[in-house]
Amino acid sequence: MNAGLKSLLLHAALSLLIAVGSLVAYDQLVIRPALRIGVIDVGEVYRQKEAEFTLILTKAASDGERDKAFALARAFSQRLPAALDELPRDCGCLVMLKSAVAGSTSRTVDLTAQLKRKLEAP
Repeated sequence: MNAGLKSLLLHAALSLLIAVGSLVAYDQLVIRPALRIGVIDVGEVYRQKEAEFTLILTKAASDGERDKAFALARAFSQRLPAALDELPRDCGCLVMLKSAVAGSTSRTVDLTAQLKRKLEAP
């Protein structure tokens, strides 16, 4: 085998290795995360917070306790958008409302509990 043929085979093998490596990286970093779908039930989260707020408000005996309940509601309304923004970054997936997804697959992940935990954190 002459040196020119060896050089050509080496370049071809290196090019093939780079192409395969690039395709594998593209699959792992772009395609697979895009196929994963996170779903959240925002209605469930709202109903739970509404029930907590209503309970605190109905048991409130003073203006201070009522103000505390309203402060909790305000804090929830401020934390919700931030928590919703964090979910796609945390799971590395597309996040949709549960009601917008017709069925679940093995690539569907319910993130409602994770959203609730984010909203409980101070």
